[in-house]
Amino acid sequence: MEVKSRHHLRSDEIRELESTLEDALGVALDGDTYERVDLVDTEFDLVLVDGEPSVFFVDGEPFLTVRGANTYPPQRRVVTVDAGAIQFVSDGADVMRPGIVDADESIAPGDLVVIVEETHDKALAVGRALEPGADLTGDSGKVVESVHYVGDDLYEFSV
Repeated sequence: MEVKSRHHLRSDEIRELESTLEDALGVALDGDTYERVDLVDTEFDLVLVDGEPSVFFVDGEPFLTVRGANTYPPQRRVVTVDAGAIQFVSDGADVMRPGIVDADESIAPGDLVVIVEETHDKALAVGRALEPGADLTGDSGKVVESVHYVGDDLYEFSV
């Protein structure tokens, strides 16, 4: 991933970013520095919080990266998967109903969600919900489309 440009966010941009993530995920970012990184030939742009790629923009919407979700564990929009799903989700697979053990019922179709594993609550991926939160558990069907996961280029990004 090649960096096109970098610049520090203004205080009003920081407030808006923090407010958006607090409302969506129930997290409070507490960084000292916020730097936007525009990348060449990717669909994402990043925000480095204290030098770490903690936030990315998906279709203009800010959301925590996998690394960001492990630093600032979200309280909302969380989908929990069982041990059998970990390898698949970590490799970028979409999430299927049988692997889900719990999901935030406030999730709406189209929402970005953080996918965590049930044993240690560690984030494995970020995806887009295809169904409401109450309908994410069950016997069959793809219900979360993978957007970003452990080990992808965005996860491995460093400056």
